Amino acid sequence: MKVIVVGAGVVGTMHAWQAVERGHEVVHIEREAEARGASLRNFGQIWVSGRAGGEELDTALRARELWEGIGARVPKLGFRAIGSLTPVRGALELGVAEAAVARDDAAARGYKLLTPEEARAVNPALRGAFDAALWCERDAAVEPRTAQLALREALLASGRYTFLPHREVREVVGEHAVRDDHGDVHTGDAVVLCTGAWLSGLVREVAGEVPVRRVRLQMMQTDPLDEPLTTSVADADSFRYYPAYASAALDALNAGQAQDPTAAAHKMQLLMVQRLDGGLTIGDTHEYEHPFAFDTVEEPYEHLTRVVESLLGRPLPRVRRRWAGVYAQCTDTTRVVHRQRVRDGVWLVTGPGGRGMTCSPAIAETTANELGW
Repeated sequence: MKVIVVGAGVVGTMHAWQAVERGHEVVHIEREAEARGASLRNFGQIWVSGRAGGEELDTALRARELWEGIGARVPKLGFRAIGSLTPVRGALELGVAEAAVARDDAAARGYKLLTPEEARAVNPALRGAFDAALWCERDAAVEPRTAQLALREALLASGRYTFLPHREVREVVGEHAVRDDHGDVHTGDAVVLCTGAWLSGLVREVAGEVPVRRVRLQMMQTDPLDEPLTTSVADADSFRYYPAYASAALDALNAGQAQDPTAAAHKMQLLMVQRLDGGLTIGDTHEYEHPFAFDTVEEPYEHLTRVVESLLGRPLPRVRRRWAGVYAQCTDTTRVVHRQRVRDGVWLVTGPGGRGMTCSPAIAETTANELGW
């Protein structure tokens, strides 16, 4: 079988990986020299802890298993089974963490409530004041800026993979074929469009208006911290954002403890991961209303700096990068991904909604199974 994959972000790359793993030939087409969107502009988190139960959690856990196996084969991914800690302060935040560890699926997530001393034994860099911390053993990380490059190198070694950069697919031609802006037609047994947040042009032509929206965020990265940050770190605002924490205790937190005004205005949470070079990737904000701003604003970065410094108990290293990014999210946020047959032999897969890095291996596996690869 020959599979044509359009889009070289993490979702597209994992579809190529699944096809090659199953013995098929892949032609992978990307309009840039390499992926430049949300697949690079993220935390690199394999984030199980906040996922909703049912299909979303099952997908994340399966993806976590697949990531670990791929990481063992492709060391340049930088896969690390580091887990995460969410420090909490005050009775209301503590109540949400206690409700989380009481969930029926808490063991599957690796939840455990730690004292400050236990949390610092896991992550000594957390020297700030807090009352407890929610530990999630199943969370992990990879290096987002290099993951696609590492996977592509492994795919090329198979001898069944061709990467075609600087080609924008303009048209679906009949069945199982696409035409790019060089005028070349690429024909296979299946075509998978993994175009991420690019939902106009070709996608609108072949699929119409899909139930997917675009979300913009701001993030930053620091100079190297002079010590290991041994886990990912979140703050209690993440409880308000992720569906796993829905509970009466969360209702009490929302009613009784307002977010910082900047955090509320920009729909913020803290997520933080240390890169292999020692720098800290920190974010993020959420903007849903179009048209998006074309610039970044400083207040969210100032808020994140204050929160991080309060947890580390020390000044943040110099910020060396700031960026904005856009990802695609199903408008029904309970759906893991939008998967649609748009023509015979042609499928659109998009909209994981900030879960692309976490869930992409399992999303691609499901596509491969459904298409009978």
